Amino acid sequence: MNVQTPDPARMQAQSPIPSQPATQSAALDVQNLNVVYPLAGGRHVQAVTDLSFSVAAGQTLGLVGESGCGKSSAARAVMQLPRPTAGKVLLGDVDLVKLKGAELQAARRRFQMIFQDPIASLNPRQTVRQILASPLEIAGERETAQVRDDRIVAILDLVGLNGAQALTRRPHEFSGGQCQRISIARALIMRPDLLVCDEAVSALDVSVQAQTLNLLAELKQAFGLTMLFISHDLAVVRHVSDRVAVMYLGMMCELSDATALYQSPAHPYTRALIASVPDPDPDALRTSPQLVQGELPSPMDPPSGCRFRTRCPLASARCAAEIPVMRQVAPGQQVACHHPLI
Repeated sequence: MNVQTPDPARMQAQSPIPSQPATQSAALDVQNLNVVYPLAGGRHVQAVTDLSFSVAAGQTLGLVGESGCGKSSAARAVMQLPRPTAGKVLLGDVDLVKLKGAELQAARRRFQMIFQDPIASLNPRQTVRQILASPLEIAGERETAQVRDDRIVAILDLVGLNGAQALTRRPHEFSGGQCQRISIARALIMRPDLLVCDEAVSALDVSVQAQTLNLLAELKQAFGLTMLFISHDLAVVRHVSDRVAVMYLGMMCELSDATALYQSPAHPYTRALIASVPDPDPDALRTSPQLVQGELPSPMDPPSGCRFRTRCPLASARCAAEIPVMRQVAPGQQVACHHPLI
């Protein structure tokens, strides 16, 4: 199947996709989010601890950290899949945590998710028509079969697929990149305010990653989306984000404008993450990367005080005794560290 390049100027003009009421003031505001997973024997895993951040309407926040830091748990908690153990998730002035039953189902059209595995996230028994029709049916959209097909074809065309050819095919007939485009179409067909991308390009080849990232950037501009972009790849996050939040072992350690974070990281862990990004220039000056040593501690028994102290070259006695709090160290840049780099 041919992959078409979407035209951003035409995206808003596609009549088969009905517009939703304007929500320019909509923004995501997460306050003191906690996610705890119970285990056998009365034990538990504190996956996310007191996580707070906000995303202005129309902007993208990148949420980064190594595997096991709680990024995906935070993303699923925002989506109420499952609900967080404690905290608030405000979309505009609506606290999603307080919604139940029909109220939550009605609100879900405003926030959608793109999952990490583009193939596993699609039902292999359903055709593309059925996959994209499901959210419309769940939302109670009443329209004729022809109108619905026109709507599905329009959104598939927008994400760069030939919608008319794709309708009757199943996920196994598409490549990974094409399956991710179908996933994006499924997320956008309800015209959400918020799009949560959980490692949306990590399972794709590098060239396909670039195509998908460019597509998301175009769709964000055309639809006025607010985006939460989760990834362990700082190079990818730098390409798409206005602001970046860095997580370590369930807690936020730095929150900054993207440019400031990459030019002058304030937390030792952020510096190590940036140093670990390969430089594609073969003539670039080779310097000793400021990487951290050791393994990520267990979330069932995190270190006291600063959770990064067991791997931090700047750790002191204070780091073991006192949990650092987020504080501003530069305009647009906050860090939770007793010994910030700036």
